[in-house]
Amino acid sequence: MKGLIQRVSEASVAVDGETIARIGPGLLLLLGVERNDTLNEAKELCRKILSYRVFPDEQGRMNVNVQDAGGSLLVVPQFTLAADTSSGTRPGFSLAAAPELANRLYGDFVAEASGLLGTGRVGTGEFGADMKVALINDGPVTFMLESGQRGSCTKM
Repeated sequence: MKGLIQRVSEASVAVDGETIARIGPGLLLLLGVERNDTLNEAKELCRKILSYRVFPDEQGRMNVNVQDAGGSLLVVPQFTLAADTSSGTRPGFSLAAAPELANRLYGDFVAEASGLLGTGRVGTGEFGADMKVALINDGPVTFMLESGQRGSCTKM
């Protein structure tokens, strides 16, 4: 599971011209689900993202997480993060989870985030929809985070 987080001053997502979620200061998360991902990985990545220190402390250093900063989280499903871009000029999507699994794990992730951060502080995109995402990236500060259970490397 992959999550691209961006520290934002504000962010929103719209479907068919209607804004369905909006947050103020916090994190915009683009969430990619891969075919071998599990509920445990969704929970692990959620906890990692919520505890990741990307907000400034009193000295201006990135030492504060979104929870302690009082920020919100906007979670947008983005299957293209699971793309294989290792060869050619067109991405392959064989690593992406099937829609049923991806939607379930996306929902599990959102439920976990809502439980840890608070329901009123978590906004969502719409799985499978053509979304328009707007943001003001604060910094800019952007990080790619992944769940810890990745495939192992084999020595050659």
